Amino acid sequence: MAGMTISKLAKMKANGDKIASITAYDATFSRLFAACGMDFMLVGDSLGNTIQGEQSTLPVTTEDVAYHTRAVRKGAPEAFVVADMPFMSYATPEQAYQEAAKLMRAGANMVKLEGGDWLLETIGGLVERGVPVCAHLGLLPQSVNVLGGYKVQGREQSAAESTVRQALALQQAGAQLLVLECVPIELGKLITQKLSIPTIGIGAGADCDGQILVMHDMLGLNSNYLPKFVKNFLTETGDIASAVELYVKEVKAGTFPGAEHSFE
Repeated sequence: MAGMTISKLAKMKANGDKIASITAYDATFSRLFAACGMDFMLVGDSLGNTIQGEQSTLPVTTEDVAYHTRAVRKGAPEAFVVADMPFMSYATPEQAYQEAAKLMRAGANMVKLEGGDWLLETIGGLVERGVPVCAHLGLLPQSVNVLGGYKVQGREQSAAESTVRQALALQQAGAQLLVLECVPIELGKLITQKLSIPTIGIGAGADCDGQILVMHDMLGLNSNYLPKFVKNFLTETGDIASAVELYVKEVKAGTFPGAEHSFE
């Protein structure tokens, strides 16, 4: 994992090499993930659910993400670390610049924002100012109240076409990675083919350039609810390090996610 960069991730896509990633929130796990060959880690605002016990990601602040980014960076000094920008921390371009700076100072290599067309100016401004951006389309957890719950996005033809168009626009604006969450397999495949930047799927099928899971889901720790796109790797292996290694191996081999973890 040492020395992973945006250009190396782009080269992996060009070569057809799958990208394995996972959420991380502390030094102990980031050290383990780096040792197991994880290509990059996301300090996700999912920490609201997994760490803080909140019902959604909305209460998470930039300061929360920065705190966990510092911890992840200390555990894995060489890792490529993406940090989520929390709900309403990038409502305007100017606000996004200020809040992104806090995350970059905390040790992030890149920030992630949820949304499409309305973010184009913000993404362009961040990149111009030296802040790499990962975009995020499909199911947007920060917009769960508008979407009416956690459900698959882009099933209708018009919605699918809109998602493809927005993905291309986000790339054009300067985004260098794109997370696709909870979209049908065919839509994930189409967007991956059309973009020159890597796509990272979570519930978006095996044709994406890479995969990401919330670490607690991958280890089967959220026993009250396991999304369809999740596989519990701990049950097959019996110990955490082996579970992480198996996840990386199956992503690299293209065997995870299978059809049972994907949406038609």
